[in-house]
Amino acid sequence: MSITIPETDSLEIAWLGRPGSRERFRAVVAGLHLDAAELRQEGGTRGVWLTLSPLGAGALLGIPASALTGHVADLAEVAPAMAHLPEQLAACRSWPQRRALVEGALIAGRVRHEENTGGHELQATLAALSGTARVQEAARLLGCSRRHVSGTVRTGLGVTPKQYQRLLRFEAARGGLVAAARAGTVSLAAVAAASGFADQAHLTREWRAMAGCTPTEWLRAEGLAAQGPPARGRPPGHEDAPR
Repeated sequence: MSITIPETDSLEIAWLGRPGSRERFRAVVAGLHLDAAELRQEGGTRGVWLTLSPLGAGALLGIPASALTGHVADLAEVAPAMAHLPEQLAACRSWPQRRALVEGALIAGRVRHEENTGGHELQATLAALSGTARVQEAARLLGCSRRHVSGTVRTGLGVTPKQYQRLLRFEAARGGLVAAARAGTVSLAAVAAASGFADQAHLTREWRAMAGCTPTEWLRAEGLAAQGPPARGRPPGHEDAPR
């Protein structure tokens, strides 16, 4: 899951392949999804973007990850206590202030929802699925049936174990592409192998399905194509956005 809070302008999000799905948000919470979405923002793109683990969503926002699977929602609806966070961020004069403000809001949410931070079984199940490409093998390691693994993941995340593993591969590939682009040595075949894809063609098919474009097109759109290491003393800008 992710939270995006622009400093000033609102966000416009549309799911590719879903006619009439375009909506505008002041700040948005995006659930786990395997479909591509288009994000537009008028004016500047300054703001705060962060990701939450599936268990972190319950601890910090008070809702299970499955409640938002395949959807996006306004932050004020999901976490009413954070409704004024965008305006408060806009009033900050430095990034340390913004970071402290967001961290404080999330910590406060964790305190409010502390009684809902269970999920040890889900945590163990996700760890097992992260360590193997076979759901049956994860079930064996956990000492339960494949059906039980499937039920645990569906209840907690709203996706199947295989879909969860697709998301893991995609995120691993995204991180690999960013790192390779910054180093100036992008090899799709190498990224595919390191991320658990069968081959480069498999990586490209998944990116078309989940990002709406090829990896090369994504790098170009994010300004990462043929990018070398960042200049010394100048931190790289954040290139991520909800898919």
